Amino acid sequence: MLKIGVDAMGGDFAPEAAVKGAVMALDAVGAESRIVLFGDEARIRAVLAGEGCSAERFDIVPTTEVIEMGDHPAKAFQAKADSSITVGFGHLAKGAIHGFASAGSTGAMMVGSMYAVKPIEGVIRPTISSLVPTAAGRPALLLDVGLNVDCKPEVLAQYGLIGSIFAESVLGIASPRVAILNIGEEETKGNAQAKAAHDLLREEKRINFVGNVEGSHIFSGKVADVIVCDGFVGNTVLKMAEGLYRINKALGGGNAFWDAMNYENVGGTPVLGVNAPVVIGHGCSSPLAIKNMILTTERCIRTEVTAKLQRAFNS
Repeated sequence: MLKIGVDAMGGDFAPEAAVKGAVMALDAVGAESRIVLFGDEARIRAVLAGEGCSAERFDIVPTTEVIEMGDHPAKAFQAKADSSITVGFGHLAKGAIHGFASAGSTGAMMVGSMYAVKPIEGVIRPTISSLVPTAAGRPALLLDVGLNVDCKPEVLAQYGLIGSIFAESVLGIASPRVAILNIGEEETKGNAQAKAAHDLLREEKRINFVGNVEGSHIFSGKVADVIVCDGFVGNTVLKMAEGLYRINKALGGGNAFWDAMNYENVGGTPVLGVNAPVVIGHGCSSPLAIKNMILTTERCIRTEVTAKLQRAFNS
């Protein structure tokens, strides 16, 4: 049985949105998958009753505390030992669940990722990634999108390998094209960080490195499938895309490309480079976003991307 852990108390509208999203995911996950809800059992059961869904369709792990968005992540993770996030990571660390997802405190999720399941040996810094839609009809992977705002070239080079393994395993892209985000396509363009990272990526024989990519080509899908950048740049790109989506929607525009820009359709972003599947959702996640966050987690578990990353860095 494949067990997907979900923080029922995570997010601005928890537990209602989280539990309703889990109900929506029931018929979308595989027959051998089981959703495990961590949180206030009475409130979880009340939402399930309101949805007309039997609590027997889930495993419920009762917890009594919640790590709030305003809490200090590291201190709260330790002090609130019976919080949904801390207990969830405890289950993940001992293998009682196979992946864990939350729309709660990003900081606490990263603390759990770093200290409960720990980075894969050989990974300098784990990363968070985001899928971006492209005009070519298949998504590209952008990483990092906010975890590490300052990156050494060696870290960016590792992101190229991590992203390539994820794109091939989870997205099903054979020999994904890996590029580094830069201000020009020429090898001589960019700052010292980008130039050094370019040289390291070019030497990495396990990836299909295609050179530099400009910002204007991120959403084209014609140049690259995996786009590497530091977290400062990646988060700026991501927030700009989210803003453009909201403006376009407000103006009445819409098509398959713009719909794919909606965070609800992606659900969450995986933490890559740690020893178990961890997915972080948006704090304002709706039930639809929670459903897709759960499906992303299931996909990361099922494709064994963590084991593939472990093999790549242990070889």
